[in-house]
Amino acid sequence: MTDEQAKRARRQAALRDCHTVLSGARPLSVAEQLDAIRTLVDDDLQPDFYGTGGAVTALESRVAELLGTQDAVFFPTGTMAQQVAMRYGAELTGRPGVGLHPLSHPLVHERDAYAVLGGLRAVRTTTAPRNPTATEVAGLDEPIGTLLLELPLRDAGFVLPTWDELVATVDAARDLGARVHFDGARIWESTVHLGHSTAEIAALADSTYVSFYKSLGGISGAALAGNFDLARYARAWRHRYGGNLFQQWPAALAALHGLDRELPRLAGYVAHARTVAQALSALPGAQVFPDPPHTHQFRLWLPHPADTLNDANLALAEEEKVWFAGGWTPTELPGLAYTEITVAGPALELPAEQVTELGSRFLSRL
Repeated sequence: MTDEQAKRARRQAALRDCHTVLSGARPLSVAEQLDAIRTLVDDDLQPDFYGTGGAVTALESRVAELLGTQDAVFFPTGTMAQQVAMRYGAELTGRPGVGLHPLSHPLVHERDAYAVLGGLRAVRTTTAPRNPTATEVAGLDEPIGTLLLELPLRDAGFVLPTWDELVATVDAARDLGARVHFDGARIWESTVHLGHSTAEIAALADSTYVSFYKSLGGISGAALAGNFDLARYARAWRHRYGGNLFQQWPAALAALHGLDRELPRLAGYVAHARTVAQALSALPGAQVFPDPPHTHQFRLWLPHPADTLNDANLALAEEEKVWFAGGWTPTELPGLAYTEITVAGPALELPAEQVTELGSRFLSRL
């Protein structure tokens, strides 16, 4: 085990033992995850076979219904699903350019797979820390086959446009003859800010990718949703990319469990995130963004070194069984760090005054 792996194991063990958790959720053991998915198993359920049947087919049908699309295709990873969506747009339009934000997942977290594997070219839509506007899309100086919009834009602070801004940006892409793809890894919790259902949001796009573990607590996996033509193409390229695993029923069952259990709770998480953010903003030197949060996740800045903040959080967890927030990251300004706050089930138990008190206990350890 490397030093970093040992540190991660120590953090996970500390979080698991905490009776109070502000940001995130307690990690589940394998046994606990198995117990959760057993609730969806009946005697007639059969395993899937290379991407069809059993829980995988049931999950695809459920996602298509939720997003109001003709079909949905299960993928082992969202990276693979998005590569297929962008490739499809390029083949249909004959344009290898993809409208991407510099902070989007394909440019930051996928090791340039869109270019190395797909032969596509990034056309950066804006440098602002938000999704592009209609004016910016209309003013692109290169043709694009697909405009990819990440909802919310995670690496800008989980930010969303307004509904009218989103509609206008989609219309601008259509005017260019481009297809529209939504990176909807966190689309489930975006409905509150946008004021529309997942089906109404997905109806704006030609394809939508959703994740089953980022907000729903699944094991892994994703889906790419759209019309029947897209689904046929996606299944062919999933095979080429090596995504037709022999059996994927554990991930599919965990995803179905997340849709049953976590999806109905996300709106409550989003509402409480506003309370948590307001309480945290009262801490000395603290800043939250966006304010108020657009989803149940947002960024918190504190004027202290990242290592000091991480050490304080771990000490608080190990000694008092209280988890404030980990994962502090340094910024370009010395002595200033930020973290991502995720308001999930455990935080619902914490009223504003207790959030402030937890913050004070955390800061007292610096």
